Amino acid sequence: MDALVSVRNLKAYYKTPDNQDVRAVDGVSLDILPGEALGIAGESGCGKSTLSYVLSLFVQKPLYIKEGEVFVEGRDMASFDEKTLQREVRGKVISVVPQGAMNSLNPTRKIRHMVIDVLREHYPEMSPREAVERGRERLEFLGLPPRVLDVYPHQLSGGMKQRVVTVISTLLNPKVLIVDEPTSALDVTSQKIVIKLLLDLLRKKIIQSIVFITHELPLLRHVADRIAIMYAGKIVELGTMQEIIFDPKHPYTQALIGSVLTPEPGMKDRKVTGIPGRPPDMKMPPAGCRFQERCPQRFGRCGEEPPRVNVGGREVLCWLLQNEPASELADASAR
Repeated sequence: MDALVSVRNLKAYYKTPDNQDVRAVDGVSLDILPGEALGIAGESGCGKSTLSYVLSLFVQKPLYIKEGEVFVEGRDMASFDEKTLQREVRGKVISVVPQGAMNSLNPTRKIRHMVIDVLREHYPEMSPREAVERGRERLEFLGLPPRVLDVYPHQLSGGMKQRVVTVISTLLNPKVLIVDEPTSALDVTSQKIVIKLLLDLLRKKIIQSIVFITHELPLLRHVADRIAIMYAGKIVELGTMQEIIFDPKHPYTQALIGSVLTPEPGMKDRKVTGIPGRPPDMKMPPAGCRFQERCPQRFGRCGEEPPRVNVGGREVLCWLLQNEPASELADASAR
């Protein structure tokens, strides 16, 4: 299946004031496929949001792309100038609901004016009346009251703000919608409403694919078809939702799922344990596996760059999945 978006060996770094590189995304390859909901999960600081900036083609200093390629529908984005990206790609092909979306609405303007701005930026010939009517149709189509067009953001609840931002971000029917931590500040009821809205966008074919970025793994149980687990700038495991949640292979994925308290069937009886230690300094990450200092299964070869192993169709970045000598594996399990 042809990917809507592909990244290959992507390295996206932040430049510090003292001219050091913070390796936020460090060698990521990933495809976003038509019709799927892709989850990206990991601890805070693992590079999830930085990856979303690059996927949404919104890279500004101090973030820069060190190397790698980004393809959108087979087109190399490096060949596009800023004007072309703004008019032809952002919003139409790829759109994003940013982290902290509830604070991204202009508090001095009514929702109708934001709808007009988005639509007329891409369709200058559209009248304000036509833009408002399209906004009203979209709200009604997704079960939202048209009255929200005539209010200011402060007159909306947190959950309603999140839904309105999502609607505005999809007015141009983008093929890929990237949502970054869309439920982190919401109560459980509002979380369910937002999740339903996102899935309705996909089911009703307003969008073709969703990239759902979160540190709340239980949410992905209800949303994602595939899940990518990130740690210290790298994707350490990529597989289906069932594989990742119920049969994790990478030691970090196992530890991450083991640290989550959830009432989900098949998971609620697990003992919850914390992950010891702390993530590495991404200005000077360690050689070899970046999880090795916190890993209970580490052994001699973990000091070398781990291979990306195909395990029944899923990708795992770990030496343990290689055909290692029995003595080394036995030593690893003993630790």
